[in-house]
Amino acid sequence: MNINELENLIKIGEGLTLEFKKSPGSNIGREICAFANAKGGRIILGVDDNGRIVGVNNHNKLKSEMQTTARNIEPPLLLDIETVNDILVVKIPEGKNKPYSVNGRFYIREGANTQQLNRDEIREFFYKEGLVFFDDRLNNKFNLEKDFSEFRFQRFKRLADIPDGLDKYDILRNLEIVKDSRITNAGILLFGEKVTRFIRSATITCALFQGTTKYRILDSKEFDEDIYTNYDNAMNYLVSHLNTEYIIRGGPREEKLELPEDALREAIINAIAHRDYRSPANIQVYIFKDRVEVVNPGGLVPGLKLEELGKRSLPRNPLLFDLMHRIEMVEKIGSGFFRIRRALSGYGMGEPILDVNENWFNITFKRIDLEKGAEAPLEKAVEASINATVSAPINLTGFQQEILNSMKDNFHITYSEMETALKKDRTTIIRNVKQLRDMNLIERVGSDKDGYWKVHWNALGNKPINAYSDKPIKLSKLQMMILEHIKTNPHITYDELAKSLKKGRDTIRLNVNKLKEMNIIDRIGSRRTGHWMVKTDAL
Repeated sequence: MNINELENLIKIGEGLTLEFKKSPGSNIGREICAFANAKGGRIILGVDDNGRIVGVNNHNKLKSEMQTTARNIEPPLLLDIETVNDILVVKIPEGKNKPYSVNGRFYIREGANTQQLNRDEIREFFYKEGLVFFDDRLNNKFNLEKDFSEFRFQRFKRLADIPDGLDKYDILRNLEIVKDSRITNAGILLFGEKVTRFIRSATITCALFQGTTKYRILDSKEFDEDIYTNYDNAMNYLVSHLNTEYIIRGGPREEKLELPEDALREAIINAIAHRDYRSPANIQVYIFKDRVEVVNPGGLVPGLKLEELGKRSLPRNPLLFDLMHRIEMVEKIGSGFFRIRRALSGYGMGEPILDVNENWFNITFKRIDLEKGAEAPLEKAVEASINATVSAPINLTGFQQEILNSMKDNFHITYSEMETALKKDRTTIIRNVKQLRDMNLIERVGSDKDGYWKVHWNALGNKPINAYSDKPIKLSKLQMMILEHIKTNPHITYDELAKSLKKGRDTIRLNVNKLKEMNIIDRIGSRRTGHWMVKTDAL
């Protein structure tokens, strides 16, 4: 640096990365520590607070003293000191081993000032720098005997291919879920009976809005269970409120959601895995006329840049991420946004819209405007497939027949009344009502508040109904096809299933996990050399 460059730097004035000092003084260690804990910076010795050059003497002695001071910081630092005429320019790098302390105290640079951190600020600093993690903190209020869900633990074992016969607490300790007879926050998120008693923000809020603003809410639901159930419920909510296209190509009809399920699934999973659980805000899933938004409290993880999404990842909750990986909710670190982009590309759609700041991470998927025409290439078989006269039987579940009968008895019946009468949760009812609508068996006449249900009995008139209400297990068509493939080839892989069934790998993985969860199939041995077993007694 020459004198002209230095004078130009001085003209900028003191700030976050620049400090003027006539001489080092007794507090110089605090200044160095504060810069290292922030973004790094320069201390210019020989310039007063007004920016006037006064110079310093004994340059070599001062350089030695400054380096000694830096070495006494914990952990030690190495400074880059340059002489420009009678001035010393001390360059402090941003620390790679934060936090740094002087005499047991921590300092940070805030604007043009150096501030000592209090206890709460130190804790927050550690979180922001990724030095401590919320998910592996022990929770003293959780009672392992009363608050732990055995059902959720057994489900985890099945999905993670953990063999029977192992002691429960040995499993929990080996996975670092339990330490010293206390459970971590990650364990609560997976196995808590009432999760939000201990982690209040562990909720996903889903809402459907009229139009493109939040002015009028048509429907909303809050899911506050364990993360696996919340994820499942949020996906069901999206699928039940988005449009489905039916495509007929001479064989069985194909169903195609207006947005790729794999992309929506990854967005929700990323929000669950990487959100800041210390924030009081919920994960928010919003459906508007023109878009779907998934809003995640916490912003980008420190150390990760927006352009690096899909290439690398720094998990905010590494223990939780590891547990989610074991049950195949997530794959390798950094692959989530790659799969989102791949799924959108497969639909002929562009990149998602990302809006990121310090506190929020918002990903937006643009919906197709059905009134103005498709933005993504959709086939024209929708109306034909819905309105066509089909001679094949109509397959209804026993529950769907109950819904039809409830509408027949009371065509003004509400979702809340169906919940009470049919003893099912609202999400299940909405999903089945959507399926009846898609089959053109019912329609909603008028508004949600003042309208009524119309059952198209003529559509049922001459067609036999295949009911299977007496069967305790209800499988989707895809799940049945997966079972057939597994029976034929117990060693079949996810990739082979995806290729044969012409579905995304994530869709296959989700449905295989459903079959595991229902205890219909099991994985024997490792993922690499093991095989599938169909439990015929469960069917």
